Amino acid sequence: MEDSKTKLYRPVGPQELELIRQANFAAFPPRLPEQPIFYPVLNLEYAQQIASTWNVRQSGYGAVTAFEVLNEFLARYEVHVVGGAIHKEYWIPAENLADFNANLVGKIEVVAEYKANSEQP
Repeated sequence: MEDSKTKLYRPVGPQELELIRQANFAAFPPRLPEQPIFYPVLNLEYAQQIASTWNVRQSGYGAVTAFEVLNEFLARYEVHVVGGAIHKEYWIPAENLADFNANLVGKIEVVAEYKANSEQP
């Protein structure tokens, strides 16, 4: 059933993208100790803002990943608005990330890439 899943996005830097690649685009890597929350976002525009500014500023590269998650899993969590109307995200505790990954539908895809000093939108 098409409405049984939700498309989400995650901006990532080069290290996280490499770990996703090593997992055959089937899982997000475990959080680091200083990362107690996993933040998938609800719309492409917000993910692009983060990837093109914050990730590029931090590492010179940012990508936006897109993926689908079963709604039954997402129903456990609230959507948080952390700025303007487009700044919506889920807060998934790090200890629940394996369960999050188990509820992915299909592969994680790279839908946008940004590099320092590039003319990308």
